Amino acid sequence: MNQERLYKVLLGPVISEKAAGLADSANQVVFKVTTDAEKAEIKAAVEKLFNVSVEQVRTVNVKGKTKRTRNGMGQRSDWKKPTFAWLRAATLILKLLSKGDRYNGNCKNKTDLRRPSSPG
Repeated sequence: MNQERLYKVLLGPVISEKAAGLADSANQVVFKVTTDAEKAEIKAAVEKLFNVSVEQVRTVNVKGKTKRTRNGMGQRSDWKKPTFAWLRAATLILKLLSKGDRYNGNCKNKTDLRRPSSPG
């Protein structure tokens, strides 16, 4: 597989209560990836970027919600959500959180960060 493609497959972690529960109970981590990524590409990208051995990859295609706007009905983009299972999931979570990046789950790439909330 192309090295450049491996870096573009992962878009960012999914941070939610359900993902935190999976990390605690089943040693699994949830990411957001491109919709055309295959399981083999996802596995290779995670193993290369985080230096862990992935046991299993499960993917779910999440359909975008239909939202009402003032111009009529709109559709959010569909996205793919893989879940990884390996023995040291807690170490990966600590690596992700130690970087200090706050990930916005609605963004298209991992450089789109949420604005800090204003005090008050």
